[in-house]
Amino acid sequence: MRVSDWINPFAAADGPPPQSLGAFMRWCLSGAWPVLWLAALLSALAGILEAGTAWILGKVIDATLSAGPDAFFDGQNLGLIIGAMAFFLIARPVLFGLSSASNAIMVQPNVNPLVLSRLHRWTLGQNVGFFDDDFAGRIAQKQMQAARAVTEVASEVINVVAFALASLVGSVALLLAIDWRVAIGFAVWLVAYLALINWFLPRVRARSAGRAGARAMVSGQVVDTITNIKTVKLFAHADHEDRAALGAMQTFRQRALEFGYLAAGFRLALMSLAGVLPVLLIGGTILLWQRGIASEGDIVASGAIAIRIAQMTGWVSFTLMAIYSNVGEVEDGMKTLTPRVRVEDAPGATDLTVTRGEISFDGLGFAYGRETGGIEGISLTIHPGEKLGIVGASGAGKSTLVALLLRLYEAEEGSVSIDGMDLRDITQESLRRNIGMVTQETAMFNRSARDNILYGRPDATEDEVIAAAKRAEAHDFIMGLQDHRGRRGYDAHLGERGVKLSGGQRQRIALTRAILKDAPILVLDEATSALDSEVEASIQAALTRVMEGKTVLAIAHRLSTLTEMDRIVVMDAGRIVESGTHDVLLAQDGLYARYWQRQSGGFLNMKAAE
Repeated sequence: MRVSDWINPFAAADGPPPQSLGAFMRWCLSGAWPVLWLAALLSALAGILEAGTAWILGKVIDATLSAGPDAFFDGQNLGLIIGAMAFFLIARPVLFGLSSASNAIMVQPNVNPLVLSRLHRWTLGQNVGFFDDDFAGRIAQKQMQAARAVTEVASEVINVVAFALASLVGSVALLLAIDWRVAIGFAVWLVAYLALINWFLPRVRARSAGRAGARAMVSGQVVDTITNIKTVKLFAHADHEDRAALGAMQTFRQRALEFGYLAAGFRLALMSLAGVLPVLLIGGTILLWQRGIASEGDIVASGAIAIRIAQMTGWVSFTLMAIYSNVGEVEDGMKTLTPRVRVEDAPGATDLTVTRGEISFDGLGFAYGRETGGIEGISLTIHPGEKLGIVGASGAGKSTLVALLLRLYEAEEGSVSIDGMDLRDITQESLRRNIGMVTQETAMFNRSARDNILYGRPDATEDEVIAAAKRAEAHDFIMGLQDHRGRRGYDAHLGERGVKLSGGQRQRIALTRAILKDAPILVLDEATSALDSEVEASIQAALTRVMEGKTVLAIAHRLSTLTEMDRIVVMDAGRIVESGTHDVLLAQDGLYARYWQRQSGGFLNMKAAE
């Protein structure tokens, strides 16, 4: 196995992400720790060499002064010369190279996809309410932000912190070898340095989190505007959206300035303190040299240590500031992504195998966590192969009923079962594989027409794709498609959310997808609402063939599309208030009959009667 593969970049995590920082970081990096520790060890060994560099330099200076210019290369110094050359020409480059390679090859390219894939999998498992309550762009930003920040923290801790700590240990050992008083002076300086770090870095962390949150809001606002750009233009609200974006940008600018002021103050304090160290160590060693306690080489060694640590102080401190900034961004992303807003498979959940297609709602209740709204007390059995129409005003609970059938939400009361199997006892993936659905607002990916259709059944052949498209009256218009890169027909890309298609074309693609999927249960949510009358008639004929042998739930406001259903239920205020065939419901002269009477030109006024 290549060293670049020592970390599996797409390994699944154990369990959900914790909501405390340390545990969250361990969850993100689980499985990578052996390689991280190896990289940290190599970095630490390279750090120790920094003190070794000063020690060798001091020895060379002492040997030079002792032997004089004529005798330096005599045999007594030959071992020192060879050792110094081996150190600078072989040991130091090799160890620094290994340290750099471990971080650049083993750690960074693997940790980022490792964390991002785990966060993405977790986010995909959230229920639809999680996505309804936030910007799509903001959620994506948080995933990438958190993955990048965790990677930066791991990389910089290895590259800098491990290196610096080892350098400090080696430096203390060297200074103790010179004289304990020099080491004490360095220890006093180090305490002052740590106190400075301790004061600044928590503030850096907090302000970084605020800056990250403001940046994500800018992304969310901009993506939201671009996603709905047609609506913005149609309502002539470019100025309004500009003001909203500028407001988010102004907040981000303010958070960035607050961070910048703190960073500038940190740099000034840091450089002032760093300037003290060479004065302290070199001056102290010179005083000891005057008393005959230290040698000239000791002055050079302590000077080299002082200059190196003073230089490293800025590097380490700003790296620590970057680490704390990234920690703030990790915390910010963690707060957004880790809440458990999800529907989980039960332990030991089994795959659903539909044998008959009977659907039962038993005392079903769901109000989206509110006290009112949603549905209440729904008990309904849809028999195998039955075609059931669902009618009701907006907000009556039709879509909620379908969402609970698909288990996009967990029922708050009662249960849903298919062929006697409670949905809570089966896997969500197997449930949704057995249900085909066409909705009023059809979702399209910015991929080829073929890829969008194959979403129904990825292993379908080209002939099956074309046959399904013909049945959905989609083949002819697909063959006429061409995108901006010149791709034609089934290879043409449809644009984000299918914006290059008309509403009717999008629904015919969706119908093609459902036909190709050929699931035993079919849900139609205003499946033909965007089609003109002529196309609708041909699609209805295709749907009639597709519905044969399937259990069907069809939601419609256009009641003419439901007249051939085996049964129609009417919902009002979250309850089923009427049930029967089209003719029976008309004869009852109830809510359904009033809806029918108000139908005009294929559209319905679904307002409740006075």
